Parts: sequence; structure tokens; C-alpha cells
Amino acid sequence: MKIYFIQSTPYFGNRQLIKKSRLYFVGLAPAILAALIPGVEFEICLETLEDVNFDTDADMIAISGMGHAMIRSLDIADAFRAKGKTVVLGGYMASLMPEEAIKHADSVVIGDGEEAFVQLIKDYQAGTLKQFYDSPMQKLTYPLPRYDLLAAKKIGDFLPVQAGRGCPNTCSFCSVYCLYRNRYLKRDIEEVIRDLREIKRLGYKKFLLLDDNIYADKNYLIGLCSEIKKLGMQWMSQCSIAIADDSEVLQLLAESGCFALSFGLESISQESLNAMQKGWADTERYASQISALEAAGIDVSTEMVVGADGDTLESIRETADFIINNKIVVPRFYILTPIPGTDFWHETVAQGRIVNEDIYSYSGAEAVHMPKNMTPKELTTAYWQLYREVFSIVGILKRTVLRAGFFRHPLKYLFYLYVNLYYRYQIRRGITPNII
Repeated sequence: MKIYFIQSTPYFGNRQLIKKSRLYFVGLAPAILAALIPGVEFEICLETLEDVNFDTDADMIAISGMGHAMIRSLDIADAFRAKGKTVVLGGYMASLMPEEAIKHADSVVIGDGEEAFVQLIKDYQAGTLKQFYDSPMQKLTYPLPRYDLLAAKKIGDFLPVQAGRGCPNTCSFCSVYCLYRNRYLKRDIEEVIRDLREIKRLGYKKFLLLDDNIYADKNYLIGLCSEIKKLGMQWMSQCSIAIADDSEVLQLLAESGCFALSFGLESISQESLNAMQKGWADTERYASQISALEAAGIDVSTEMVVGADGDTLESIRETADFIINNKIVVPRFYILTPIPGTDFWHETVAQGRIVNEDIYSYSGAEAVHMPKNMTPKELTTAYWQLYREVFSIVGILKRTVLRAGFFRHPLKYLFYLYVNLYYRYQIRRGITPNII
């Protein structure tokens, strides 16, 4: 048996494919799934880097995509089904709207794929493939991922290693919360270190620690940092901004090799955070928290959304000042979008605020619901103006090289300068910068 796994790339503009010569943030799912079915031939296609082989001799086509790449995933699925191939869809978006996904596939994996995918393969081989597979994991564990399959691709200088999955927070727009409902699973530290030793053996000195919120369990994080420190590697991850208030943990992070963290700040409007069920964050403290992180030697990347109920055209303009004044090295923005299956989607539908019901056109770069304090068109215009201002040449220089620490770490900040200039290039083409 042969499986052809496709990590789809998003569309931009008039259904053009986003392509790159190198992919830095690569998904871990195909490496895990390949390890779970050792007797099956497993081929990976990272569509951002390479073209899909629609003439493959694979028996099964497995497709997943990050975020709005789901739209491309469905088009690929339709093309393969037209050729008579068995198609399986998985990932967050397919899991949130499985009844829609099954229209384009023979089977859909909902949520955790480890146990479900193994059973799916057994059923396929027995001729009893089911439409849906939903097997939530009670313990997050799996064999050593097939990192060799990822390392063979044109990727960056780091590989992903998972620590935890899920998050205890309850943000209404978040696909992680709406799928896991406060469940937070952690892998045994020994298993995480096993994976790290393998990628180090493959020649990598950096890794991306995959965890929806690594600060969800402080004691676990402390123990993990203690073991990571022994490996002499550098790493990055994402978590709640609340970690900035814990000086003990910040010191341990830095000592273990953590050099960058990404935070979903979402908005500088407290009213907007409250409306998104994220009232535990305090916008008045964002600046001091960012300063604490940078003082600990940890660079700050942020993701924010615009268009929540507390946002105004003025607050969106002020967001640009916030990013530049706080020298956020890698900021990203999205228009708040009611993703089908999330709590925010159900709330927005119930309120009659959806203005674009074509879910296949949702991109995170164009307003599809009626904001409280502006029109959808005004929101879309303000969004792109925000990006243009933050990624103006002056804005980029202020956030990267014109800072006190530049001469202590010039190569690091020159790299951030390169990233920002590439993001600027994407923005000028009408492409929303993202982590692919």
C-alpha cells in the first residue's frame, strides 16, 4: 500500500498558489503518521515547495492544510476523487466542519489523528472504510516521527518537536479551544527529549517546540527546560503572554536555549479581548510584559486580529504604533473571521452578522462579518493599511536594526530584517504573511 500525503498551500488573489523556494514552518503530522504505519509506503508533498503529482500511483491520498489552505485542500481532493482515488481529509479545519469536508472526501479524520489514522488504514485494507474517524487521545504519545522525510525537503534550519496539545483557555474564535474544549495533553518529557536527540543527530541545532500554550503547566515546563538545557540547542515556541510575569520561568527558558516566543495578543482593545472570551489578558500590561521578555533575552513575535467588537478605525491605526514602539520583530495580523465550527461562528450567525456566506472565500484578509464599529469594507481597508504602515521601510528598520541590542546580536536582527522585507514583498502582492 502507498499513501501520498499532501500539505496544501493557501491561495491568494485569483486562486493563485503561494509558492516558496524554502519552507521554514513545516507540519509534523506527516512524520508522525508515517511512523505509525511502518509497513506502508509513505510519500510527502509540501505543496508550498513542490507541485502535487496528480498522476501518483498511490492507493490513498491524505490531505491536510493549515488555516485557509483548507480551501486548496478541497480542490485537490475533488481532483483526485475524479481520478478514482480514495481521499482522506484531516486537520483543524476539516475537524471543525466534517460534514462539509466529507462532501469532498471518502473519509474524514476528526481531531487527533494518531489512533484514528491507524484504524482507518486497517479498515481500508479490510474494505470497510468509514466516513468519519474520531478517536480523541487520552495520552499524547507516539513513536519517533519520520523526521528523515521532512529533512529531505527544502526546509529551514529547524524541525518541529511536540510537547503538548490543546489549551486551557476559552477564546471563542480559536479553533484549538473549539476542538479540544480545555483539554491539554502533554507528552512524557522523556519522549520529547527522544525526538530532540534524533533531530540533533540529523544535524539540526534548532527546533520549534509545538505546543498551543507551553505555559499551561508551569511544573511541566520547568522540568522540560531542565532537560532541554542539557542538549545545548536553541528553540522557539508559543504561549500565553502571562509567562512574562514569571521571572523564574523566563530565566529557565533563556538558559535552556529559548530565543523567541510567539504570542496571540489579538488586540490592544480590552473590550475586544473581553468580547472574544480573552479577558484574562490585560492590554494595559502588554508593553511591560514585552519589555520583560526582551530583558530576558527572548524575542517577541505576535499575532493579532482586527475587527472585534471593541475595535475602531482609530484603535486599528494605534495598533501600528503599538507594534513599532514596542519593536515587535515579527508581527502578523488577521481580520477576525468567524471560522465555521467555532463558537464565534455560531454567535455571529445567530446575530445575523454574516455578510459573506461563501465559506470557501474566507481568507482572513477580507471582512466577512459586520463589525460593531465600522463597515466590512472599512475594516478590510484598515487592515491592509495597518500592514502597509507596520511593514513600511521606516517601520521595519525601527523594529529590527534600530534598537539597543543590535550590536550585541547583529546577525540575529539582520535575519529579522530579511524576514520583514520578505513579508513586505508579500504584502505588496496582496498576500497575507503567515508562518508557512
